[in-house]
Amino acid sequence: MSNFNAPANIAETVISKVGVSKCKLNFWNVIILGILAGAFIAFGAQLATRMGAMITFDKGISTLIFGSVFSVGLMLVVIAGAELFTGNNLMFMSVLAGEAKVSQMLYKWLLVFIANFIGSILLAWFMYKSGLVTGAVADKAVAIAQGKVGLAFGPAFFRAIMCNWLVCLAVWLAIASHDISGKIFGIFFPIMAFVASGFEHSIANMYFIPIGMFVDTTASITWGGFIHNMIPVTLGNIVGGAGFVGTLYWLVFRKCAVK
Repeated sequence: MSNFNAPANIAETVISKVGVSKCKLNFWNVIILGILAGAFIAFGAQLATRMGAMITFDKGISTLIFGSVFSVGLMLVVIAGAELFTGNNLMFMSVLAGEAKVSQMLYKWLLVFIANFIGSILLAWFMYKSGLVTGAVADKAVAIAQGKVGLAFGPAFFRAIMCNWLVCLAVWLAIASHDISGKIFGIFFPIMAFVASGFEHSIANMYFIPIGMFVDTTASITWGGFIHNMIPVTLGNIVGGAGFVGTLYWLVFRKCAVK
């Protein structure tokens, strides 16, 4: 027996088990698991911010560590169990296969997106009130947030496509593994790559931008800037996850996944 699932088996799992089961989750389970996912991603984001502020002797190493520690967020989502909007873009495979309805998918996407925001903003508020986001860490948080709200629509959109292409591949690789260590390695490298590359993740930005707003003394970061970032990044994440992973793998493996 192979110690990992082949790509065709992953496609079958995503279509027939993962996507369908997510569509059947009840309202409160979705909300609770969505809040947890937002908080889990925020835990990774706050750690990345802290390490980015502390490692100043080499920009390349700082960027690599920033991306590496962020990966703990998706590890918590996948292994501990939570509902993350960007990963749930793979539900589109179940729709393409006729196993789920578009209306079911969109409804769950909306609920999870809102719940992810609640979890992210909750942790941002906790971090602000904790007194841990001060000095160099606060400066780093503000710089990250300013960079994100200052992005034009086009760059934000295309960075978001590449981001969720990698995030959904991380989920795909985690499903490939039969053990925890394999899932951790499967998640780590794609997530490290997307963060270190400077791509845009809608749920991570639900932490990065608000925490920068909370500690910014110049009021240069606003909710308007948050929305300005969130629209192209969310759309790009959907294209990257549902399009470049979900749709393309469905086209390749649809016959294998249909029984």
